[in-house]
Amino acid sequence: MDILGLTSVASITVICYLAAQAVKATSLNNKWLPVICGALGGALGALGRAVMADFPASDILTAIAVGIISGLAATGVNQIYKQLKSGGTK
Repeated sequence: MDILGLTSVASITVICYLAAQAVKATSLNNKWLPVICGALGGALGALGRAVMADFPASDILTAIAVGIISGLAATGVNQIYKQLKSGGTK
């Protein structure tokens, strides 16, 4: 696996993060953001496996799992940013 394979996983996280920001702008409850990011990440993982020869997964189930984890990482990145911005206080 070369650097392009790892870049594809990071790009799934970025796409899911941007999708979450778009969903936040709607009236949909924010509690659904992790589910949306996970589902979108899984779909992008399957698509990446089908389209890219060097995607870092050898089978479709692993590709979906990599995508789900990458999608959920987008939610985690958002939470880390919010905690650092607020200084850890509520």
